[in-house]
Amino acid sequence: EARSAMLAIACLLLGAPAVQPIAAVVGASGNVGKLVALRLSDTHRVRAIVRDASRVASFLDRPNIELIEAEVTGSDAGAPGGALERALRGAGTVVACTGTTAFPTTAWSTSGETEVTPAFLSALLAAKFDVRAAIAALDAQGLNTPENVDNLGIRAVLCAWEAGASPASPRRRFVLMSSIGVTKRTGFPFSVLNACGVLDAKAAGEQAVMEGGRSGGYEYTIVRPGQLFGGPYDNNYYLGTLFKLDKDVATQGVQFAPGDSLTGDTLRSTLAEVIARTVELGVAGNLDFTVCNVKGEPPAAEELEARLRELGRT
Repeated sequence: EARSAMLAIACLLLGAPAVQPIAAVVGASGNVGKLVALRLSDTHRVRAIVRDASRVASFLDRPNIELIEAEVTGSDAGAPGGALERALRGAGTVVACTGTTAFPTTAWSTSGETEVTPAFLSALLAAKFDVRAAIAALDAQGLNTPENVDNLGIRAVLCAWEAGASPASPRRRFVLMSSIGVTKRTGFPFSVLNACGVLDAKAAGEQAVMEGGRSGGYEYTIVRPGQLFGGPYDNNYYLGTLFKLDKDVATQGVQFAPGDSLTGDTLRSTLAEVIARTVELGVAGNLDFTVCNVKGEPPAAEELEARLRELGRT
């Protein structure tokens, strides 16, 4: 990010137009991902990677945003030369905002609209009521289960990103939207949330990101929100900060802590603004932190920057 800023300054001094860095947002049709893509388009050329571009075509209708359809699930999702690798080629930053529900819902279906309860009950009977065995059977069917999305999907993104990297376009930063409770998943109440393995899958995805950073030379940031609320977000006009998208001004105070150490709820707009700021500022590298909303007003830009930079010093 510092190199990009120096390049921009040099371009201004030479009278040439600055070339904005490329950031790829995977899962850009979700309620958080589309806000991250929108916000980052202020400072980056954004590749918004989605399954169905028609879902967010009007919301992400900006000159700096390119909508690209690609899958993150499936055995060949991360293969060199595939749609995902082409979408990530040349992106110095990748933000992963993918995810699925903790328990079987329509979100687990490949279309995102089909009821999966019959398939789950059938698998449960076949597994003699062993829930984890039944979930594994749904994994094998290629459904959008936590294992396929939060673990294997993230690994596919990492493989595709590596395949598309080059000396001219090195990998610099990977930001992963994860969850509170991943490192505390064996204790109550997170053990209940983890009944179908969602926190196990997120932990495996996190591990892949961290190992890839150590071996591949990129910085990573893992952002842990609490239970998400706020939205839906249909209006893509905002006044320089996503904090102003939500009308619930009484709970827009922001609390940070390193690691997996807070509990609480998180506004989707707050989460997206924080993710975007970590990318723009190049802060919170090689660490994970929790973000929750509390009573109060949203922090000013200068305060938010100072608090994010402080995370790296704690």
